[in-house]
Amino acid sequence: MPTLTIFNAAPAEPAAEPAAPRSTGRPIPAVVGADLEVPVKGGRRVRYANLDYAASAPCLEPVSAAVAAALPAYSSVHRGAGYASQLTTARYEQARHTVRAFVGARTDDAVIFTRNTTDATNLLARCLPEDATVVVFDTEHHASLLPWRRAVRLAPPAFPGEAVRSADEALAAIDGPKLLVVTAASNVTGELWPIAALAHIAHRHGARILVDAAQLVPHRSLNLTALDLDYVAFSGHKLYAPFGAGALVGRRDWLAEGEPYLKGGGAVRAVGESTEWHDDPEPRHEAGTPNVLGAIALAAACDALTATGWTELVREEERLIARLRAGLAAVEGVRELSLWGDDHPRVGIVSFTVEGYSAREVAEALSGEYGIGVRDGKFCAHPFVRHLLGTADGGCEDGTASAVRASVGIGTTEEHVDRLIGALRDLVSRATAR
Repeated sequence: MPTLTIFNAAPAEPAAEPAAPRSTGRPIPAVVGADLEVPVKGGRRVRYANLDYAASAPCLEPVSAAVAAALPAYSSVHRGAGYASQLTTARYEQARHTVRAFVGARTDDAVIFTRNTTDATNLLARCLPEDATVVVFDTEHHASLLPWRRAVRLAPPAFPGEAVRSADEALAAIDGPKLLVVTAASNVTGELWPIAALAHIAHRHGARILVDAAQLVPHRSLNLTALDLDYVAFSGHKLYAPFGAGALVGRRDWLAEGEPYLKGGGAVRAVGESTEWHDDPEPRHEAGTPNVLGAIALAAACDALTATGWTELVREEERLIARLRAGLAAVEGVRELSLWGDDHPRVGIVSFTVEGYSAREVAEALSGEYGIGVRDGKFCAHPFVRHLLGTADGGCEDGTASAVRASVGIGTTEEHVDRLIGALRDLVSRATAR
């Protein structure tokens, strides 16, 4: 199994610096739709500047090719004797092995294919012991905030060390089974969380840890084993595999004992007057015909990123995000949102506000006049965005408590970044003139 590493943001104690991934020298793969043209004001068409990767990343060309190659023999998996069924089953199970290797999982960890990170988190929530308590920060995506029967929610920490201390104190006060839930990279600010230190704290208190890796794995390598994580969840649609698949990877025992996520064919050993469910968590929680092409696409994305090498991918992303942040800082009236300050390491995500405009007005103007795609709103992280903006309320439709998010990835160019900065300058100039 390949060894993968992850940057450990602000550990509680000094840790050895992980070895840098070796460069393969392979070119970064292209994305499907890189030449998309969109209409803008005045009847013109311009090349689309996609800066909304954090919501859904475009499809990598190798991923599209893998799906196209699988389609001629596409068939149902696990229960067919025909050649096409056997071949498709082999491809599906190989995808499971590929995902396991991609996140550096232990050999006995379960890899359960789901629809996305939200689905994976809800699956785990169903499998927790009845008396389990979850500790989760208010900075989390709703997928990590909402599924739990019993949860202790922690306030946004002022710095990484405070996150570790808050988790330490909360876990120490809980008896019985407990689970710490934390993101690896914020979907609002892109900031990296100290997951290695948090895993250490969780285990010191006899707890387990679930890491939401949805925004991390498209940008950085992850090694579940080296970090001693119990569970990770992530989505294919953020990993350049927009075919409706995600994964929950981690320890088998809770998953094997939990109620089957879906009840139907494939999850059972036998059905009669009573039902005998699979004790293997993979078939137990994958009832019905699974999203075979989604799993193949997810594995193809994992292979493509690994083959390219993280050195090239990280270097290019850091160059673009530095250009973006410097450009935003130079535009008067634009305020970047951050929990832990400008210097804290992050992936290619930046959220900001523009003085004189609501977030929706900015996003609509960028799209309609400049051909730029960004995200506006609260990014399914309402408590966190309200904290960053200093507002006490504001629902989904309330533009006064929202922000704009620009996110970069494979396919982002300097021209995309510069077009966004120039457009924001234009908008600020208009607001000043009003």
